[in-house]
Amino acid sequence: MCSLPASRLTNGIFVTMSHAYPTPASPCEAEIEIKKSRFIARALKVHDRSAALNAVEQIRIDYPDARHYCWAYLLGNPQSATSAAMSDDGEPSGTAGKPILNVLQHKGVGDVLVIVVRYFGGIKLGAGGLVRAYGGAAEAVMSMLPTEQAIAMNRVTLMFDFAQEQALRHWAGLHGMQIDDVDYAQRVRLSAELPKAHVATLLDYCAGRNISITVASEESD
Repeated sequence: MCSLPASRLTNGIFVTMSHAYPTPASPCEAEIEIKKSRFIARALKVHDRSAALNAVEQIRIDYPDARHYCWAYLLGNPQSATSAAMSDDGEPSGTAGKPILNVLQHKGVGDVLVIVVRYFGGIKLGAGGLVRAYGGAAEAVMSMLPTEQAIAMNRVTLMFDFAQEQALRHWAGLHGMQIDDVDYAQRVRLSAELPKAHVATLLDYCAGRNISITVASEESD
């Protein structure tokens, strides 16, 4: 279970903070060879499990003759990841996906997937050899991976009168607020993600305008 980001209450508005963290800036590949087996590692940015599995399918297409396609991913802030998963893809249990994930957990990079493709060279490596090989391939690609800082975002849900919507949408456009959902009932309910740098400005905007915000829940980007 991951820990939730800290929240604060200001002017009747709850805002949950998420901290910036490094993410892959672009895909990267590295290759190592151990006893005639080739280990090709690919690292790339993913935001959810579906994107990760799609990337695994893509590498199967890119390297159709390989024996194994082992992988691990870490989603969200690496200090309190929202999700992590791994696969040995036919290798002995614990010898492929786990060492890849161990590397990711020590690199401080979030929203990252590493896939290691193995072309079998005819010589068995043993459990210890496989752990070192998959971990080494993951280490090789992560050491080359270019990163960029993810923008720290805060999720906010606002409740306001219909007459205020146009002005609020204009404010959102000026401050990089990404609107996810809008529901019209007695009042307008708007859910959005806002760059952390603009939270104080939002608090000032809402103050005195009868705009309320429910408790936010932001755990990633």
